[in-house]
Amino acid sequence: MKNQPLLYSIVGLVIGALLTGLVMANQNKQAPAQSNTAMNHESTQMETGMNMSMQDMMDALDGKTGDEFDKAFISGMIDHHQGAIDMANSAKQSAGHQEIKDLADDIIAAQTSEIEMMKQWQKDWGYTQ
Repeated sequence: MKNQPLLYSIVGLVIGALLTGLVMANQNKQAPAQSNTAMNHESTQMETGMNMSMQDMMDALDGKTGDEFDKAFISGMIDHHQGAIDMANSAKQSAGHQEIKDLADDIIAAQTSEIEMMKQWQKDWGYTQ
């Protein structure tokens, strides 16, 4: 049971990455008038931004242990989960396949629950004011 939050976090990361790919693929289908060069540039910027964000999150954990690590990890994961919820809301509006809309609903429910759990931990452990 101690590893359950870590498992949820890993699942959230995987789901977020998959949803990102699906949303990006859907955006490329909806914008046929753009040139390939413009689409490639936009796609590269999005991927680089996500990689930087993930790297920044990992860098924020570097060298930390104990409560210092836990506080930074929870803070980063709350932001990450909120990003997944935002993407899932976009998928609910724009996705063409019902399966993606259903997945978006599942992501919203799971990530919202995990955010609430982590915010409670922050409060319980004195990480918030």
